[in-house]
Amino acid sequence: MTLLVTGEVSNAVKAHLTAVFKVSSLGMSGVVIAVHPGGPLLGTRSLQRTEELSNGSVHITLDPKVLEQELPPPDEKEAMLPGEQNNETLETRLYWRRFAVLAVFSLYSLVNAFQWIQYCIITNIFTGYYNVSSIAIDWLSVVYMVAYIPLIFPATWLLDKKGLRMTALLGAGLNALGAWVKCASVGPGLFWVTMTAQIICSVAQVFILGLPSRIASVWFGPGEVSTACAAAVLGNQLGVAIGFLLPPVLVPNTADDKDLMGHNISIMFYGTAGVSTLLFFLTVFVIKDRPPLPPSKAQAVLSTVPAEDYSYKKSIINLFKNKPFVLLLISYGIMTGSFYSVSTLLNQMIIFHYPGEELNTGRIGLTLVVAGMFGSILCGIWLDRTKTYKLTTLIVYILSFVGMVVFTFTLNLNHLLVIFFTAGALGFFMTGYLPIGFEFGVEITYPESEGTSSGLLNAFAQVFGIIFTFIQGHLTTDYSPLSGNIFLCAWILLGIVLTALIKSDLKRHGVNVSNINKGQAVPTELPSEKASSDVKQESSSLPRETSI
Repeated sequence: MTLLVTGEVSNAVKAHLTAVFKVSSLGMSGVVIAVHPGGPLLGTRSLQRTEELSNGSVHITLDPKVLEQELPPPDEKEAMLPGEQNNETLETRLYWRRFAVLAVFSLYSLVNAFQWIQYCIITNIFTGYYNVSSIAIDWLSVVYMVAYIPLIFPATWLLDKKGLRMTALLGAGLNALGAWVKCASVGPGLFWVTMTAQIICSVAQVFILGLPSRIASVWFGPGEVSTACAAAVLGNQLGVAIGFLLPPVLVPNTADDKDLMGHNISIMFYGTAGVSTLLFFLTVFVIKDRPPLPPSKAQAVLSTVPAEDYSYKKSIINLFKNKPFVLLLISYGIMTGSFYSVSTLLNQMIIFHYPGEELNTGRIGLTLVVAGMFGSILCGIWLDRTKTYKLTTLIVYILSFVGMVVFTFTLNLNHLLVIFFTAGALGFFMTGYLPIGFEFGVEITYPESEGTSSGLLNAFAQVFGIIFTFIQGHLTTDYSPLSGNIFLCAWILLGIVLTALIKSDLKRHGVNVSNINKGQAVPTELPSEKASSDVKQESSSLPRETSI
């Protein structure tokens, strides 16, 4: 039997014909579509003509506009996920290459984060070397946030249209370029060169920050996706930690000898440039767009959607119409913006109460971020085991607020050991929140692009980071660190309320666990991906692991 549909065929009609009639080839207006009988016609009003041919086959002509009116109201999930109804037939597999992709990304993300914080942690040294104000040095951090806001939309568009590999190459390449330009900025009168280099690095960051969720989703299975996202974010956090630790060691305060200071700065810059260049070449050889077979049913379902059906503009509109995601945007922006502000102004806050303690300031910053790294990994493992996204997000948010309050009111106790402890507690929860927000966003916005949702979360983080850094900076300078930190505490309290209002609808998790006990139809293996004969085929819908 063949089916002829006249007029313009909508996506709803396409989806119905595919599901009910098992369409083997889908055409458009006036094109004969070969089908196998898979269900009854919806009604008679859409039937225009039936013609029996001499070879025994039948041409059935339908009016698509009438047919669409006869379609039953679609289930929301089915409307969003063409192909989900057959997701038990899609093969999934895990590849060892995913660990290499994750490692290379984490390392060049580390270097980019190091370049963000390397100035601010020794603000007093760079103000003396370049003979500029502390506000000018703050701008070397703030430029990362400013650049992200206008560039996030072209960056996420590029990720969706050109893929993970192209985006990763741009991020790693610009990161290396900015590092080499910094090498040319060693000189008291060359502040504008170092600012130019930092702008290049800030553009690179736009192609980096949105990738953890994409890498985790397209390369890792449902039982490890949150941990993978946390590990990807971990690289950036580790870069901040090293940025707190190394600059005070590599560039001590030799105010009486600017030549020695310049030599020390050049060592830091050239070392960064060499490492970032090596990582760019590793990116070229290691990172691919996606594995040959998807790692999860959620990704397998998305792979059935034709590329021409995707609209970046429509995706953005859908995200801003998603009320839970809008609440998450604001609450994520508040928390992450607060972290950016504290990281940028940490030197000024510590030196205000403990003059001459530049080295310990770096160590306190290191403690804050390293504690957050443990928080990130533990939260990622917890999410993979429990899938309690909203509850975990809310609890971590509340504990971050408690940590910020304790840090605020112990900063002036004249006991550095107390500051180490309170900064560690603050970092454990505040930095540990970052991957939780990413993964929660992906869950409540599926099947929209992970890169787009993560990009918007980061954009709001940058907006709040800029606002918080300038306001807290002025409060710290004009009054005291206490007033600036109380300002942040008030905003974090608001973030708790917004987080509590988020409706938790775990769409991606719902797809991954659907039909979990059904068998899996395994298509012919790709020649290059043939499993060894001693590997048993898995009948479960969970992915199996192989090399690539």
